[in-house]
Amino acid sequence: MEIGLTVMADNKIGVLHKLTGIISKLGGNILYTQQFVKNDNSGLIYMEIENIDDEKFLVNTIKSMDCIKEVEVHNTLKKIFGKRIIIIGGGAQVSQVALGAISEADRHNIRGERISIDTMPVVGEDNLADAVLSVEKLPRVGLLVLAGSLMGGKITEAVKKLKEKTGIYVISLNMFGSVPKVADLVITDPIQAGVIAVMTIADTAKFDINKVKGRVI
Repeated sequence: MEIGLTVMADNKIGVLHKLTGIISKLGGNILYTQQFVKNDNSGLIYMEIENIDDEKFLVNTIKSMDCIKEVEVHNTLKKIFGKRIIIIGGGAQVSQVALGAISEADRHNIRGERISIDTMPVVGEDNLADAVLSVEKLPRVGLLVLAGSLMGGKITEAVKKLKEKTGIYVISLNMFGSVPKVADLVITDPIQAGVIAVMTIADTAKFDINKVKGRVI
């Protein structure tokens, strides 16, 4: 069983080290973590942990630390938000892909799915290449849609690297450039691209992208 753990603490050296030490002693395995400092100079630490048998003991042990302000155990972000689709590219195309994806995700989420849609209009070859490569570092991503009029060069190489390192599917709009040649599927209509993106990762859908890989529709 996986749990989500949110800790508010003083912004001091060694807090994270002490916290992970407690989790390790209790046999917990940290699957995901992120930290940042808030405006009031307090640190927020979020973790997703497995193998914790006694949640109450974990919370009380952490609360015993002088630097801790607040501790909360809750569902993981994976359970709350589910799988993610990332849409990157030109603003107009991104918005149309998002329109199809959000409408289709709503239909599946009503049936118990958890699929969230993230969008980011990006311009410039270097910026787009960096964005594609960064998808590997984002949690819960199941599919990337590249929405634009022209993508190639460094962006194409970034797509290749992403596909080599991860199992993330890539859908491309039918555009100029070499990106469509390395995508799993090329779709001309942006709204349809959003719909099919959701159908690809939804457990409640019967669409199998592997049966149409390399096609342009």
